Amino acid sequence: MNAPFSTALLAVLLALLAAFAAALAWSWAPDRGVDTLKARWAPAPSQFVTLQGMQVHLRDEGPRDDPTPIVLIHGTSASLHTWDGWVAALSPHRRVIRMDLPGFGLTGPAADADYSMARYTGFMRELLDLLKLNEVVMAGNSLGGGIAWQTALAHPTRVRQLVLVDATGYPLQPQSMPIGFRLAQIAWLAPVTQKILPRSMIEASVRNVYGQPDKVSADLVDRYYELTLREGNRASLTQRFQYRSNDAVLAGQISQLSLPTLILWGSKDRLIPPDHAQRFQQAIAGSELQVFEGLGHVPHEEDPEATVQAVKRFLSLPPALIRN
Repeated sequence: MNAPFSTALLAVLLALLAAFAAALAWSWAPDRGVDTLKARWAPAPSQFVTLQGMQVHLRDEGPRDDPTPIVLIHGTSASLHTWDGWVAALSPHRRVIRMDLPGFGLTGPAADADYSMARYTGFMRELLDLLKLNEVVMAGNSLGGGIAWQTALAHPTRVRQLVLVDATGYPLQPQSMPIGFRLAQIAWLAPVTQKILPRSMIEASVRNVYGQPDKVSADLVDRYYELTLREGNRASLTQRFQYRSNDAVLAGQISQLSLPTLILWGSKDRLIPPDHAQRFQQAIAGSELQVFEGLGHVPHEEDPEATVQAVKRFLSLPPALIRN
């Protein structure tokens, strides 16, 4: 090999190495302690309650004398903030309670790393006990929807009405999955994915679940990004994906639900497509279904004003005032 060629090759290798080092430095994102995140993401009325060895991030708003509070349960990698729009519309009339589930948001990892559905439904029962709630309306999105209907099935006297928003329940055959979810399912990548997190990857993942990606703002990406960095959350997501529930068996239980149920779905949901909504409606006798055109997997977050009106009708609450 002649000297000029060797020099050129060395220059290329050094350039590639420098580019790799720059990319690594740009995307390097170690865990952040929960206390560093509280100022931005846990102002009043946030509170933290001790449950199952965790400090659970919780918000409890609205009339304290409401005999049947509304409990809102978020989905995978989301947080209680996903319900902000609904809470603003519902809390003047009803008591509304929401929390960060174990493994997500500011609550962070479960003490025993158990992210099975049975553990999540047990968590909900213990939370109802802790708050002394005998009977509630339970609403959930995605994973939260699966937790909601399984809690209703396991504890039928505790859940009076059910709202399922793009809920899990039937075997998943996604048309598209956020890149963050795909990477979290590769266990051997965990040492890398728990230290490196390009903000652009979070943005791509959020845009993937919106029917109208132009609605994804910088502030929204900030929220998902920073709460993903909460100490232990990335490890929890990988552990969560290791649990393989028997969806076919669980799906067979859905027809056992006999409580008033509202099913809401985004027509452009590519993670849990709208045919799942129709299957829920067919399985749950007397259930109501409304599909929102143009919305994706998190319609309550993407268009809270439109979706909460369906909830208000279901709960016989007054509609929002029409502004000229």
